[in-house]
Amino acid sequence: MRNLLKTWFGFNDKTEHTEEDTMKKFLIVGLGNIGEKYTNTRHNIGFKILDYLAKSNDITFETVKLGDVATLKIKGRTLILLKPSTFMNLSGKAIKYWLEKEKIPLENLLVVTDDLNLPFGSLRLKTKGSDGGHNGLRDTQDKLQTSKYNRFRFGISAEFSQGRQVDYVLGEWTEDENTQLKERLKISADLVKSFALAGVNTTMNQFNGK
Repeated sequence: MRNLLKTWFGFNDKTEHTEEDTMKKFLIVGLGNIGEKYTNTRHNIGFKILDYLAKSNDITFETVKLGDVATLKIKGRTLILLKPSTFMNLSGKAIKYWLEKEKIPLENLLVVTDDLNLPFGSLRLKTKGSDGGHNGLRDTQDKLQTSKYNRFRFGISAEFSQGRQVDYVLGEWTEDENTQLKERLKISADLVKSFALAGVNTTMNQFNGK
């Protein structure tokens, strides 16, 4: 009878399997700017976290449409890691394209970015919020037409004098910050994996403020 109903209503095992697989796919987007001169800048922490995640899991990025992409499979989940090549101010274009291309639901999107309003190395995962003056988040909100998407903010602090914000975020990490980043990157990678495996609420409880 079950099979007959499937035939009448156009359902089949392949369709059900595809829908289930879609819910197990996640788009993890690290925000940053392409080009060697931006590699070690504070604004590129999103790229840096994804690079760490890829390297520690022995996977590599491939240059494709609108960015560099790597696929990480862990415990039945598929994490598509994306570093947009659109530059920070047009991040939303790449995010929207890859969400639609891979048929990933919005709740399975995680955007990784820097945040001036958090102390250096602080981690904060949220399910919604304003762009906070961040151009990458502003464009993402504009392209997705919603502010309700998961974002993982990594604190870079605000240790700059008046009028020097751009120089600060596009400046390179200090020697002391680079030393501390080693541990912070590992915890950040653990947060990303927890998001896919344990869910956003459990991950917020475990990692926020860590």
